[in-house]
Amino acid sequence: MRKIEYTTHPITYQMNPDRSMRSNKELIELCKSQGVKGYSGKKKEDLLALLEAVPAVSDVPAVSDVPAVSAVSAVSAVSAVESLPRPLRMVDLFAGTGAFSHAFQETGQVQVVFANDMVDHSKQIYDANFTHTLTLQDLNDVSVTDVPTHHLLTGGFPCQPFSIAGKQEGFNDVRSNVFWKILEILDHHRPPFVILENVKNLVSHDQGNTFTTIKRHLTDRGYHLCVRVLNTAEITGIPQHRERIYIVCIQSKAIADRFTLDFPAIPKRTIESLLDPADDIPDKYYYTDKSSTWALVQESVTKRNTIYQYRRVYVRENKSNECPTLTANMGAGGHNVPLVVDDRGIRKLTPRECFRFQGFPESYVLPALSDSHLYKLAGNAVSVPVVRLIADRMMALLS
Repeated sequence: MRKIEYTTHPITYQMNPDRSMRSNKELIELCKSQGVKGYSGKKKEDLLALLEAVPAVSDVPAVSDVPAVSAVSAVSAVSAVESLPRPLRMVDLFAGTGAFSHAFQETGQVQVVFANDMVDHSKQIYDANFTHTLTLQDLNDVSVTDVPTHHLLTGGFPCQPFSIAGKQEGFNDVRSNVFWKILEILDHHRPPFVILENVKNLVSHDQGNTFTTIKRHLTDRGYHLCVRVLNTAEITGIPQHRERIYIVCIQSKAIADRFTLDFPAIPKRTIESLLDPADDIPDKYYYTDKSSTWALVQESVTKRNTIYQYRRVYVRENKSNECPTLTANMGAGGHNVPLVVDDRGIRKLTPRECFRFQGFPESYVLPALSDSHLYKLAGNAVSVPVVRLIADRMMALLS
């Protein structure tokens, strides 16, 4: 049995949302440092509008220039922490496979009091791995009064409206309407901590307007935001290229001032270290000369410790010694199927291996579902070790 281990790292990054408090001169310098054009002669409100178009760049200096937290700020942070009960009560929206729930409950300081998803297969895998059960219902149909009081809300809200792989219809896509439901829950319960996850394209969608809208609605509710695109392969040791944006929202400025999403890069594990022995792989995952794509696959898939993708009309080799981003449509219609070659031949990754590349432990139960459903669940999941890094950092501040 393989055990996926998690690693924590020192704090080095922060995003400051209080641009409106800066002078014209400071805003002009900020424009210069972030490469914003057209600032000359602009009024303060125009400078703020220009800066809002570059949401992905931090306002603060490099870590070496960031001053130490003041004694007053430290005392304020301690006061804010002491007012929180233990364990923290958590709500996991769009819970899917339960990555957020698993990572935070593993800290021993969080209790999930409500989990929600509208996909039946998500409920099956979630309920198989937790003592509490998932509420199977469209979030838009859930009354905010039915959501228990909580201190932490997490959610990887639907990414298809903003994904490069989709039509990128953003807020015009009915699936994105759940963001307004999230705001409704926040308005009713006012949890001190919120963590949202989505595809990195959320930042640039509609020329940055979508993300600007999301940030504005969160900051208008009194949250201080810490935002970063994190890549699983760079910071966890799990060799899957998976870039996702994480939006951490904290009510207490004293705590927010001490929280960051900057994690140093660590060495990646090899591809083969996450694969099962060839003798343990069922025959159904192997390509044979009876496969309709055999000629193309046989010609293209040649290297060990490498993952390939069959892309309907061609095979792509990943040259970074990483697994390409696992997607919900892998295994469906032959699109995005991850392929490897081992001692027995050329084959697909198994569902268990896909969950391993998402950082789920070996003990995580995979229910008796079809491979296509398991592939979809794995592709939709949040990377467990990335969430664990965030959870450990947050819990360290709240200890």
